[in-house]
Amino acid sequence: MTSEAIVGAIPARYASVRLPGKPLRMLAGRPMIEHVYRRCLLAPSLSRVVVLTDDQRIADVVTSFGGDCEMTPTDCASGTDRIAHAARQWDASAVVNIQGDEPLIDPAVIETVAKHLKQHPEDGMVTLAATIADQDFDDPNVVKVVRDRRGYALYFSRAPIPHPRRRDVAERLQHIGIYGYRKDTLLELASLEPSPLETSESLEQLRALEHGFTIRVLDAAKSEPGIDTPEDLARAEALLESIQ
Repeated sequence: MTSEAIVGAIPARYASVRLPGKPLRMLAGRPMIEHVYRRCLLAPSLSRVVVLTDDQRIADVVTSFGGDCEMTPTDCASGTDRIAHAARQWDASAVVNIQGDEPLIDPAVIETVAKHLKQHPEDGMVTLAATIADQDFDDPNVVKVVRDRRGYALYFSRAPIPHPRRRDVAERLQHIGIYGYRKDTLLELASLEPSPLETSESLEQLRALEHGFTIRVLDAAKSEPGIDTPEDLARAEALLESIQ
């Protein structure tokens, strides 16, 4: 791996309030984390794909299907912190943070972020957004984003933004939770304390905006949501079985 390499990092933890052991839940004959890992391998701009965990059970499963895994400390407060801890030792230029609970993620979504990082080293942080469905606009579990005319984020919120007084004027976008970082940007962000807006909205990306970082927001087709409940698990399994 060279200093220009882009690493696809999948943070994975065993604990989950609503779905304990989530990364190891079986879907269509394979653990969830394997589905995510294999989809990441289909993004050609990634030089390496690695699972980052503090749980030996997850590490053992990843190793068993031939995946790459690194152990990280148990006190990492977030997936970003976990990735930053590992990335300090990597000879890489950039990192893509892929959520470990999205077994249906489109490899093209991952590739969009990785390819942009490769072609635009001036952007320290990159993410994606898609047109939001009307029924999701008021849902606080669906994160919204507004961006400027250059394509950089102005704000992320769980509230419906922009306010729909004139719904036909401004674009209405749903944030898709995949991030790409230049390595130096990632390490700097992870060194900062949580910010007031981040804490208020419970959105980690607001730390970057409050500290003056720019976040490029690229267009993407709406991706499949992550897995948080047994119902999500059943829906994802049915979809995976239908395409195998």
